[in-house]
Amino acid sequence: MSNKMVSKVEGNVLTLERVFDAPRELVFEAYSEAEHLKQWWGPRGWTLTVCNIDFRPGGIWHYCMKCEDKNQGDFYGMESWGKAVYEDIIAAEKIVYTDYFSDAEGNEAEGMPSSNITLLFIEQDGKTKLVTKAKYETPEALQSVIDMGMEQGISETMDRLEEHLQTLS
Repeated sequence: MSNKMVSKVEGNVLTLERVFDAPRELVFEAYSEAEHLKQWWGPRGWTLTVCNIDFRPGGIWHYCMKCEDKNQGDFYGMESWGKAVYEDIIAAEKIVYTDYFSDAEGNEAEGMPSSNITLLFIEQDGKTKLVTKAKYETPEALQSVIDMGMEQGISETMDRLEEHLQTLS
């Protein structure tokens, strides 16, 4: 892999940075269209079985990741539902949304930490520096998702995005 993810935790904010060898319009598109998201969203061995996206401020992205990898033991066959509510979108530059764990009906999961996510797509010599800032209500809420293995999941997801982008260029 050419570019590793850089992550840092400051209080209740997790910041991730990664450079992709693709124009930022394309990286932005990969985040905004269902046909792209189905190809790369989620950790290795997980597929998006549901991906309903209304990509506009006030719109909702409701999705389901399912573990299709028998080698992942207890996770095999498990479904994980999520819901994003978009707040601000600037084409090829920025996406802001609040991310929730949800159920199949789109109801937010009780007791699970939500986060406010800002994605910045920064032009860098024909490549794209993607900066993700995830803000949680408290440092404890952030720690709880880190303890669930979120960083590995995000890292694998970013690897899959990089592989997807390579198939497009």
